Amino acid sequence: MKYSRLTKEQFEELHQEFINFLATQSITADEWANLKQNKPELAETELDVFSDLIWEGVLNQAEYLEHISAQHMYLFHLGEDHMSAIVLNVKNDVDITTKEGYQWLRDNLMDENVEFFQADKDYSDDKNLDKFKMIEQGAVITKGELYQYFDKLIN
Repeated sequence: MKYSRLTKEQFEELHQEFINFLATQSITADEWANLKQNKPELAETELDVFSDLIWEGVLNQAEYLEHISAQHMYLFHLGEDHMSAIVLNVKNDVDITTKEGYQWLRDNLMDENVEFFQADKDYSDDKNLDKFKMIEQGAVITKGELYQYFDKLIN
């Protein structure tokens, strides 16, 4: 398995897609029930293969990631050849994950306690695995509104 197995909730959401996946493997509902009962290791393999396929599709389409903590905001644009990052550091005790802290940041972007950094990073040999590792560390896929806002602001 390249990524991680989908959660039970994710499998429930993708129930129809999983049925279609099994159909492409020529596995009927009865055969699936039999696999789960009599060959659980093979059923587990099918769940893993399906999970990797879903992750691969999601990661191929991801264009932006964000990871926001109390004093840091990491915003990533996932380009074709490399990722571009905008990092904001808040050097005081304001927690930007709270409504009040985020409002303070919006009102004080040019304050001396707010630092901006930009960087580009090339992908490794496996671009999607790079993206997945960032998600495992807490980043979330977004539409990129924050990245685009700050990109215009500092460039």
